[in-house]
Amino acid sequence: MPPLFTPLVQSLPSSVPFVGPEALERRTGTRIRARIGANESVFGPSPAVVAAMREAAPEVWQYCDPENHAFRFALARHLGVSPSNVMVGEGIDGLLGLAIRLFVKPGVSVATSQGAYPTFSFHVHGFGGRLVTTPYVNDHEDPSSLLDLALREDARVIYFANPDNPMGSWWDAATIEKMIAALPDDALLVLDEAYGEFAPEGTLPRLDVTKPNVLRFRTFSKAYGMAGMRLGYCIGHADVISAFDKIRNHFGITRMGQIAGVAALADQNHLRSVVARVETARGQIAAIARENGLTPLPSATNFVTIDCGRDGEYAKRILDALVANGVFVRMPGIAPLNRCIRITAGMPEDLAVLAEELPRALQAAG
Repeated sequence: MPPLFTPLVQSLPSSVPFVGPEALERRTGTRIRARIGANESVFGPSPAVVAAMREAAPEVWQYCDPENHAFRFALARHLGVSPSNVMVGEGIDGLLGLAIRLFVKPGVSVATSQGAYPTFSFHVHGFGGRLVTTPYVNDHEDPSSLLDLALREDARVIYFANPDNPMGSWWDAATIEKMIAALPDDALLVLDEAYGEFAPEGTLPRLDVTKPNVLRFRTFSKAYGMAGMRLGYCIGHADVISAFDKIRNHFGITRMGQIAGVAALADQNHLRSVVARVETARGQIAAIARENGLTPLPSATNFVTIDCGRDGEYAKRILDALVANGVFVRMPGIAPLNRCIRITAGMPEDLAVLAEELPRALQAAG
C-alpha cells in the first residue's frame, strides 16, 4: 500500500521553487561559466570565517549547542538588542516556515505581493494557509495595497520585503514605519530584510522590539557570503521570539555554522568591502545592459533586474540562451515582472562572460 498522505499534502504539486545551477548542468550537460543567478555572494566569506571553520573542523563529531548561545549573544551585541529578541534558524527560508507554522492554520488568509519571493508562498500552501495577493506597483511591492488587501481579506500575516526580490526596489524607513503603524491589530508583518546590508542609508527602520506584531528577518547568505551555511535570524518581541523554541529544530544550526556566524560578525571590514564590490558590479551589469539596448532597474540589492522591453516569453528566450551558453541567471515568474531577467553581482571574469554572451542571447531570442 502507498503511504497515506494527508489531504493537504495530496493537494499540493510536486514542485521545487528553484532550479539550481547544478540541476541545469546535469540536465543540459553544459558547464556553468558564470554563476550569477542565485544572489549568492561570489566574493565569499571573510577569510577569518574560513580560518575559524578550518580550526573547528576536527570538532564536528560534537553536536552543536542547541541554544545557539554564543551565536545569539554575538548577534544581540551587534544589533544592540537583548538575546531574547533574536532567534537563529536555517536561513530565512527555514525561519519563514516556522513563522507560518506559528501563526497560520488551514484556511487562514495570508497576504503577499503577486510575484514576491516564492518560498514564502511555498510555506503558506504547505501549512494550509489561504494565500491572497496584490500586484506590484511600478516594480515595487506596495505597502498601501498590501494593507488594504489584509483588511479586506482578514489576513493574519502580511509578507513584505525591503529591499525587494526579484525587482531590487526599496522603500525608505519612513514608509516602512508608516506601514507598521497602520497594521491591523491582529495581523503580523513578516518583514524580509535579506538584502538590507546593500541598501542605501535610511532604508531600514531602527530596530524596535516592543511591537509583538512585527518580525524582521535577516541572513548571512548575501552580504556575509555564506549561502551554503544556511544561517538566518529573526528579530522581534521577546514573547514572540520565545515561541519559536516550541517548534524549531534545536539542532538545526550546525556547530560549524554557529562558529562561522560569530566570526563573520567580528569582521565588519570584510562586509564593507563586499558591499563596495557589489556596488561596482551593479554598475558594470547596468552598463552591459544599456550597451545591449536593455534597461537596468535601480537596485538596493546584490543583483540588477534588467527590463528586456517585451513580454515574459521574450525574456525567457533570452534567459534560456544565456543558460545554454553557461551563464546562470534567473527571472521573475509572474507577469508583468517576468518581462525582466535578474543578474547577480559577479567577479570581473563573470561579467566578462555576460558581456560576451548577452548579445548572442538577444540575437537568439529574436
